[in-house]
Amino acid sequence: MLATLARHEVAHVLIGGLAAALHGSPATTNDADICPERSPENLHRLAGALGELDARIRTEAAVSGLAFDRSAEFLATVALLNLTTAAGDLDLAFEPAGVGGYEELADRAVAVDLGDFVALVAALDDVIHSKEVADRPRDRAALPLLWALRDEIG
Repeated sequence: MLATLARHEVAHVLIGGLAAALHGSPATTNDADICPERSPENLHRLAGALGELDARIRTEAAVSGLAFDRSAEFLATVALLNLTTAAGDLDLAFEPAGVGGYEELADRAVAVDLGDFVALVAALDDVIHSKEVADRPRDRAALPLLWALRDEIG
């Protein structure tokens, strides 16, 4: 999934649990969360990647997901999309809790070499702050590990 985004040259910052894992968190996650850049050109590239991934809206009512308009024009109107794809679950958060959008995250993000491509990964402090602000049960459960990781890596 991340390789597909890279191949389509989608500007985005990896956030959430996978970002935490790339910083060294032992917690596991079942999806990838990204904050895409909102320019029309990037949204067109994102739309192409979502088409290749056969992205569908993730819902409990339909295991295979629901078809939706994957166009750049539609993507420009949403703040959050929870998707299922041929490569796994993907959450698009254009306005992640507490950390602003792509530009703010990208300024502090770190580049992580994943072999075939380099991923821009949200700074650990941004991952932590977003989870603190979101304040969902799963975020609260992850915070002690993330605080300990931050203390460990300084």
